[in-house]
Amino acid sequence: MHIHYISEQNSILNHFLAQIRDVSIQKDSMRFRKNIERIGEIMAYELSKTLEYKAIDVQTPLGIKHTTTVAEPVVLCSILRAGLALHTGFMNFFDDAENGFVSAYRHHYDNDDKFEILVEYQAAPSFEGKNLILIDPMLATGQSIVAVLHKLHLEQKPKEIHIAVVIAAPEGIAYLEENLPKNCHLWVAALDDKLNEKNYIIPGLGDAGDLAYGSKL
Repeated sequence: MHIHYISEQNSILNHFLAQIRDVSIQKDSMRFRKNIERIGEIMAYELSKTLEYKAIDVQTPLGIKHTTTVAEPVVLCSILRAGLALHTGFMNFFDDAENGFVSAYRHHYDNDDKFEILVEYQAAPSFEGKNLILIDPMLATGQSIVAVLHKLHLEQKPKEIHIAVVIAAPEGIAYLEENLPKNCHLWVAALDDKLNEKNYIIPGLGDAGDLAYGSKL
């Protein structure tokens, strides 16, 4: 797997990452969503540098400009619901992309720490021969991403698979490396220390879905 750590070089990205973690700022859900969206825009720009491009001619009012554009279509696919704000950031840059949405959540058997990943709702276009970008803000155990990709990837083969996450734990990255094809790309805005006993990222930021859209039952 090709892993890209975006925040290794100082940029405004680190400013937004600090704000989504800060307990005195993240309680403002609108600001939290906006910062996640901004992070998505930065990640989309960095990811776009690795795509394949083709030459085109553009007619301007005064002549012809020789330039380039993305060679293959892009499909953005988010894991509900936490991925929506990050998805918006990517969509702001890949504004002609097709879009897909999949639900995945931790199902706890007896309200204990053991869980399985349930993937239920799916609404996605064909991504055969296209650039598939799977979007999820938190990479904890990695099980959700693997379960979603296995569900999406049963009959169709995208040209490339890119996975975009805001915060990742080393355990989740290791799980993806063990269970996904070697030619996948993983884009990480920030790498954190570890998972705790409940498989939450430390230091992390809390529950991204709750911070963006309110607590759930």
